[in-house]
Amino acid sequence: MQNTLVSAKKLLEEIEMLKKSSIKKVVETRIKQFEEMRNKSGSELFKELAYCILCANFNAERSMNIQKAIDDGFLCWSEKRLSQELKALGHRFPNTRAKYIVEARKYVDNLESIISSSNNKQELREWLAAEIKGIGIKEASHFLRNVGFSDFAIIDFHIINVLVKHRLIEEPRTLTKKRYLEIEEMLKRIAEKAGLNLAELDLYLWFIETGKILK
Repeated sequence: MQNTLVSAKKLLEEIEMLKKSSIKKVVETRIKQFEEMRNKSGSELFKELAYCILCANFNAERSMNIQKAIDDGFLCWSEKRLSQELKALGHRFPNTRAKYIVEARKYVDNLESIISSSNNKQELREWLAAEIKGIGIKEASHFLRNVGFSDFAIIDFHIINVLVKHRLIEEPRTLTKKRYLEIEEMLKRIAEKAGLNLAELDLYLWFIETGKILK
């Protein structure tokens, strides 16, 4: 642990500078929006789940634009129409993503209770990754973060790039579940040292790499 924190010194200093800038308010606002999602209806939660399905192996910002354009269409459009719209809006995998979203609709009515009644957050993430086609541990973590859970890391290539640049990890050839959880543990230690939770840390790291705060 000590070696990790020594290697992370420069990164922690960079985060501390951002915490003293206007970016802190942007991060706090986004975190509040995530927390407010916990009280949304199953339909609203499902639309956020659909967004995370779109994000898998695709651009997050473009997925946000598609989410805004389709909105309630995630809940009611046929697989064919959804696929056509995704293609028209420029998604890389319109057919498979439409299929996954339509298949996931069977959970719309229960999604709110599934999330609110879960006593084990790790088991909830495992359930999402196992039951929702099209998402693995990363997008399960992404969804949970976006609906108010603060203790999961979203380890995409942006986060990996930051960690590689600061020599905290070597770039993995493939991100296995085992390696994902190892990196998540390291990020927990960095977050603790920075006085942040993992949800907050993710936004700061994303800003460091991209200059943007998304979701």
